Amino acid sequence: MGIQYKDWKSFSCFFSAEYCQRYLKTSYQKQKLDNPEQKGYENCYAFLYYLEHGQIYYEQAEKSPLILKPILLFYGLVHLIKACILSIDPSYPETTAVLAHGVSTRKRKKQNYLFFQDEVKFQKNGLFPFMSEKMFHMKPLEGEKVMMEELLQLIPELDDLFFFLERKRTFATLQQQGEQFVVPETVLNYFHMTESRFKEYFASKCEKGVEFESEGLTLPINEGVHLESTPLKFNLENSHWTIPLNKGIYLNFPELLIHYLLLYNLSMIARYETEWWSELTKMMPNHDYPFIASFLDSTMKKGPFLVYQYLMG
Repeated sequence: MGIQYKDWKSFSCFFSAEYCQRYLKTSYQKQKLDNPEQKGYENCYAFLYYLEHGQIYYEQAEKSPLILKPILLFYGLVHLIKACILSIDPSYPETTAVLAHGVSTRKRKKQNYLFFQDEVKFQKNGLFPFMSEKMFHMKPLEGEKVMMEELLQLIPELDDLFFFLERKRTFATLQQQGEQFVVPETVLNYFHMTESRFKEYFASKCEKGVEFESEGLTLPINEGVHLESTPLKFNLENSHWTIPLNKGIYLNFPELLIHYLLLYNLSMIARYETEWWSELTKMMPNHDYPFIASFLDSTMKKGPFLVYQYLMG
């Protein structure tokens, strides 16, 4: 099931130009690109340095005070994502248009601003739409907006916090029995669906290869099933697969994109909304603080984990 990541030590193999060259060549061959060997040779150091710089940002973030963490983590994740893109697109970056962030946020925050209700807007050009299309084959989302609350509800490690502070569950844990997952029946209540309707709905949100058993809510896991291409998300803190309980339009949004959007907005706030950001971190006036602090703790480990899964997928 591809969950063998421990920590940064798992990336050790990539800190060899020889290995990176071979890795890129294989990746380019799989995509039937021209001159895979030459392109692997040309890109191996850029690829290695993206990963190395990303790691350094994450390690500095771990030692830094909370007010600096979002900036360091955002740029750390950006470097790791660039390595992912280079592993599938040997000519990245072809134009300067792909170097912008690809999302925007309201610069000046209104009075009584709440992070939960803040939004980011998707742009036509930049890293976000580029990685969405290249890495996850998603259609352009230009002009659409997403609220921070919606994104936070899609982070499985925050489920307990939502329960304690908002009295609601955002994920249900799947029970694993051998080569099968059992989806708890309570999930049907959250989705307001019958068993057969839910199975149909879930299958429509997955790429091919995911089908329930004819009886009950049992999901076989075989080699052909890529769980990352389903709405299921892995909770890294308790090492369980989970299913989101909110059937919004972002149900099967790739988790790497969710972390990118949250970190982008938090890094903008940390840079440009000094007064609000300082008050939040010192006064802790509402639920924003525990969710932001918990997310930053979680993404410290989860960002590299998701990138490792992608590179090894």
